[in-house]
Amino acid sequence: MDIKVLERTTDEMRIEILGEGHTFCNLLQKALLEDETVETGGYRVEHPLVSNPIVYIRMKEERKPQKRPETALKEAVGRIRNRSREFISSFEKALKEWKKK
Repeated sequence: MDIKVLERTTDEMRIEILGEGHTFCNLLQKALLEDETVETGGYRVEHPLVSNPIVYIRMKEERKPQKRPETALKEAVGRIRNRSREFISSFEKALKEWKKK
């Protein structure tokens, strides 16, 4: 997965994710919006056949010290990773229980 940083300030960030689509970006958006310090987190795809998604993050200004958008992004990815591990573990347990029947 290739990522390009398009814009970065102390409270905003835009990145382009090459080769991804709605599936991953929806998951990332949901994880970003779980963070109470994130004001806006989302993405856009100009055209599904010819463009890559642009993910944007804007932090709330009233937080002191303010979390940087790249920190919020890393934390969101960590939550996704943890949920994936939890899902795999639960699935393997369910599969073992099913095989016993």
